[in-house]
Amino acid sequence: MHTNLLGPEPTYLPDDHPDMAARSAIGDGATLREVAARYPAASYAWAMLARESLAGDDPVAAYAFARTGYHRGLDALRRAGWRGAGPIPAGHVPNQGFLMALLALADAAETIGEVEEAGRCRSFADDSDPAARSL
Repeated sequence: MHTNLLGPEPTYLPDDHPDMAARSAIGDGATLREVAARYPAASYAWAMLARESLAGDDPVAAYAFARTGYHRGLDALRRAGWRGAGPIPAGHVPNQGFLMALLALADAAETIGEVEEAGRCRSFADDSDPAARSL
């Protein structure tokens, strides 16, 4: 039996996480708002809405969308066994929506002047997986 002496094991959201259906629906041409309404537990849809709102110069909406995706992702991670610490690998596609929402929250927070929150979110992303910043 192998024991991880360096810390908690990585957390992987299940392959049937709602983010996967959301990605498929977006790929099939559904709008981001349609997908968020159909799959409200999909962090990916909320993260994409946040990015779209940031690009459209609406940081308050971006903040709300990103925070929703972040919290839905935290709920899913806890159900998957995450205990508040440890890697959340960015290479695992079902994890990406949460990480994208977390980074969108950092960007939106910074844009509205919540600099400390932005820093906390970026640190959390880096602690989860430094590769998250490239998503």
